[in-house]
Amino acid sequence: MKYTIEKEEKYTVLKLGEDKLDASIASSLKSEFVTLHAEGIRNVILDLSQVNYTDSSGLSAILTGNRAFREDGGLMILVSVPEHTMKLIRISQLEKVLNILPTVEEAVDAVFMHEIEGELKSENDA
Repeated sequence: MKYTIEKEEKYTVLKLGEDKLDASIASSLKSEFVTLHAEGIRNVILDLSQVNYTDSSGLSAILTGNRAFREDGGLMILVSVPEHTMKLIRISQLEKVLNILPTVEEAVDAVFMHEIEGELKSENDA
């Protein structure tokens, strides 16, 4: 699986360098999500700008990552989602389950807002 990872303090950007997100790379993507989660990464921005095709295996990998990061109160945000993938997400009725934004910049803003809200909630609960 071809990809790049850019780790920042509050988030990590994983940019797939593949044309297809299908069964041939889905297990590798799941493994990468598990590894990032084990490293303590809470927020992941998944950049799909180079992906032209996604199948159910690819969608399953995305859902696995989404669940893992949400369990710890983090976020996984999909950005630059191609139209074919959006159709699959809509057909599967997952647009309310997945966080989807147009750009990495907007996703970074969303991560910072999520972190601030979490900190405020922690202070109010204390």
